Amino acid sequence: MERTRKSPDKYIASLPDGQREEMRALDQKISSVLKGASRVLWEGVFWGGSEQSIIGYGDMRYQRSSKDSVDWFMVGLAAQKNYISVYINATEDKQYVAKKYGDKLGKVKVGSSSISFKRLADVELKELMKLVEIANRHLKAQ
Repeated sequence: MERTRKSPDKYIASLPDGQREEMRALDQKISSVLKGASRVLWEGVFWGGSEQSIIGYGDMRYQRSSKDSVDWFMVGLAAQKNYISVYINATEDKQYVAKKYGDKLGKVKVGSSSISFKRLADVELKELMKLVEIANRHLKAQ
């Protein structure tokens, strides 16, 4: 995936009714917690080989297992075909916070750094924003 110059707002505006409003609301919440962090649209082939568009918040670098260093985002937000995904690339106690606190997030599917849900009403928003706060602390510590 690559950082683009495309507007995250235009990406959100292009989404279908229902999903657009939920993405806009979540984008506003994440942006308010990560105030001052970069907000960039990333596009390209994501893990698993699918084409994706992800709003990335906060710049970070990480080292892949291949030892390559890669630019990435601390928090990501994407509209998938049937769900919304939030990616949080922050850790606590050597564990991704999504995995560590996933049981508090409501009716969601949790991966290592991903949290997916069908509707905003399915996720415990207050708990999700606590994870974004942890990511914010990581950004400030860089």
